Parts: sequence; C-alpha cells; structure tokens
Amino acid sequence: MTPLLSLFLLILGFGALILGANWLVNGATSVGVRAKLSPLIIGLTIVAFGTSLPEMVVNIFSCIKGSPGLAIGNIIGSNTMNILLILGVSSMIFPIDVSRVSIRRDIPVGFIATFAIALMANDFFRGTSGTINWIEGLVLLAMGFGYLYLTFKKNDDNPETPDTQEALPWGKTILQLFLGVVGLYIGGELVSKNAQFLAVDWGMNESTVGLTVVATATSLPELITSIVAALKKNSAIAIGNVLGSNILNIFMVLGVSSLIIPLPFDTKMNQQLMILFAANAIMLTTVFTGKGRKISRFEGVLLTLGYVAFMLFSLYY
Repeated sequence: MTPLLSLFLLILGFGALILGANWLVNGATSVGVRAKLSPLIIGLTIVAFGTSLPEMVVNIFSCIKGSPGLAIGNIIGSNTMNILLILGVSSMIFPIDVSRVSIRRDIPVGFIATFAIALMANDFFRGTSGTINWIEGLVLLAMGFGYLYLTFKKNDDNPETPDTQEALPWGKTILQLFLGVVGLYIGGELVSKNAQFLAVDWGMNESTVGLTVVATATSLPELITSIVAALKKNSAIAIGNVLGSNILNIFMVLGVSSLIIPLPFDTKMNQQLMILFAANAIMLTTVFTGKGRKISRFEGVLLTLGYVAFMLFSLYY
C-alpha cells in the first residue's frame, strides 16, 4: 500500500466516522426525547456517548490490531480539543450558559477522571512499567457507570424535554441507529489500520499520532454537534456534549480499551496531561468570570487560541 492511498483511506475512514456518529446521535437523541430526558441529560449521556463512539471504535480496533499506543494519546488529545477548541468555537457562536448542576457535578468529575488516568498511567498504584491494565480498566468502568447512574437520577429534578427537538418516527430512528453502527465500524477499521501505517511511514510514534491526527479526527463529531447546538442557542446540549464526552472518553473508552490489552503510556505525555488539567481549570475559571455563569465570546476566543498553542506544543516538543 502506498502512503498516498493510505492517506486517502484514512480520510475516507474519518468521513465514515463522522457520518456514522451523526446518524447514531440523531437516532439516540430521538430515543432520549421520547424518554422525556432533559436537554442537559441528553447532551451529557446520549449525545456525548454517540460523539465519543469514534474514539471508542478507533481505540478498540487499534488495540485488537496490536497498536495500543494510540489509545491514551487519542483520549488526551480529544479531551483537550473538546474543552479548548469545541467549547471555544461554540461559545464564540453563542455564549454558553453553564448550569449549577454541571458546576457541582460534571466539571469536578472531569477533574477526577483526568486525575485518575494520571495516577494509573504513572504507576501510582503499582511499581511496574507505565501501563493501564485490565484491573484499572474495571475501576474506570465502575466509575463511569456510577457517574451515569447519578446523572440519570438527577434528571428527575429537571424532567422537561427540549423544545427545539422532536422525536423521529420509530422506523427512521431504527434506521439511523443501524446506519450509525455500520458507519462507525467501517470508519474505525479504516482509521486504525491506516493511522498505524502512516505513523511508521512518517517516523512518528503511535502516541503522537493518537494525540494529534487521530484525536482531531475523532473529535469532529463533538465539534459539529456542539456548533449546531450553539447555532440553535441550545447551551445545555453544547456544554453537556463536551463535559459528558470528556468523562465518558476516560471512564468508558479507556476502560474498555484496557480490557483488551494493557495500554502503554509514554511519560513524555505527562506534559499533555498537565495541559489537560490546565484546560479544565481554565474552563472552570471562565464560568465564574464576567456576568452570570457563562462562557462569553471573548473567553471562547481565548480557549481557541489555547488549542492552537497546544497543537504546536504537541507537534514540536
């Protein structure tokens, strides 16, 4: 296979991932509306899970094919992009309101999730080489299910459904769900295989490819979903998508991935982990600056510039 053909197939795989995630999110959101879930809950769970599926699929395929080095880099890069770029661009379109429950629950859980993988990846609990093993993966999954339980339980306090969304007919809902799964499967196969090939051909290690190229591509569904939500002035979906996706990426995606094969961690990526911690702190700071609990357009510009700096740092240092 030539590098040019591999690059074409990689782009084709990204397209399949985006289409598949979009179809799956539409179908799943329709189910959520029928279940009378609040807009924030739909964003935190159903939409976030749907837009996190590209990361899940790419990580699973990469682990099965013997390239687990992509996994942690993919999640760190995706989560950093979610906060700095996706939240930044969304708030530039329309200032993002952050609910009290997100400040008390979702943002702190994001910090806890990031801290958990930092401890696991740096062998705080073990004295062996830097990996996240299956036992730690089970711990991550347990934390993820605990978070989902608390989230759905909180829906009872805010049962209204979003006015801007309507449930699709059942036939169309099932079709969207089916096409979404097929698109994600094909896209995951193409991306994992060709990203591995190009990493070797370009002389890049798997962690760097996962942190930059793959992370950017698998975060495109979150970007598109949050931009659409911002254009519709639906802050709950926009912020819920980002916060929920980041939490599920760590707890569920890395948890499942580590059950397949131990995930190696390059200690050089501790710098990117610190940047992810900083991104979470900056996001929290923007909520409490200015009027109300909002991320303003100006703060959105600052977040976006922060992502540009993160990418340059990741590529050249």
